[in-house]
Amino acid sequence: MTRNVEIRVRGVLPEHAAEQLGLKAMPAETVLRGTVADRPALLGVLDRLRCDGLELIDVRRLPDPPDRCQ
Repeated sequence: MTRNVEIRVRGVLPEHAAEQLGLKAMPAETVLRGTVADRPALLGVLDRLRCDGLELIDVRRLPDPPDRCQ
């Protein structure tokens, strides 16, 4: 089950680095938003950010988008 997440880190993450993680970097802030497959995938993203020397500020689960088929 995928989950929408928002990850905030201190420091600037280049757009290409965010794309490599399968997420989007928001302009003027380092806010990453996207979906992760499961908890292990989220932990993998967080570990990659740590290895890149970024300080984690916040991780929050976002509401699921509305189902457009209804």
